[in-house]
Amino acid sequence: MKTRDRITQASLALFNQQGERNVTTNHIASHLGMSPGNLYYHFKNKQQIIFDIYLVYERLVGVHLSVPNDRPLVINDKLVYLREIFQGLWDYRFIHRDLQHLLQNDDELRKRYNAFFKRCLSSTQDIYFGLRDAGILSASDEELRALALNSWILVTSWFDFIHSNLLVEEGQEELRELLNAGIYQIFAMERPYLTDAFREPVAELAEQLGQSLEQIVALPS
Repeated sequence: MKTRDRITQASLALFNQQGERNVTTNHIASHLGMSPGNLYYHFKNKQQIIFDIYLVYERLVGVHLSVPNDRPLVINDKLVYLREIFQGLWDYRFIHRDLQHLLQNDDELRKRYNAFFKRCLSSTQDIYFGLRDAGILSASDEELRALALNSWILVTSWFDFIHSNLLVEEGQEELRELLNAGIYQIFAMERPYLTDAFREPVAELAEQLGQSLEQIVALPS
């Protein structure tokens, strides 16, 4: 493996485990058993490492948010979309855990992320329109566009939600089950728009992907 790739992989693991703000380039170099000078040969600063990691995440999401051209969408596509997107969210969780801070500290990243958001929103709208064309959803264009935006907001703000509501103790990593509860919330948003023929199959699908937040932590009933 190339040294540059070793640095980004180690940095990703440390950022996810300890939080990006708590990890310095010296920590990364020490973790890899290399001198800081060797690290700076490949990356001039930590922001450049973060940017490279972000580009990998961006490409990953772009691959998974696509609608097939040769066939209509089926229920299993929904399973794949959500599994892959939330797996990416988990694997690169430091990005969404502290997104506002990262964007405020890097103008290039902020511009890149804004363009990424617009592409993702457009792709998510295409998916919802595809689900309607397949007879899985019944909703107006306006309702589908709203679902797409609400889904994006939920996915990208889920980490902030579980931390700000003290569902994760300070200094501790998130439980994967808490992340998967976000999948349940997306299904809950879509439930009123399901056609009768797909209510039961989608309910079964939801059970495969994650529990509700109420099933994981004690919330007011």
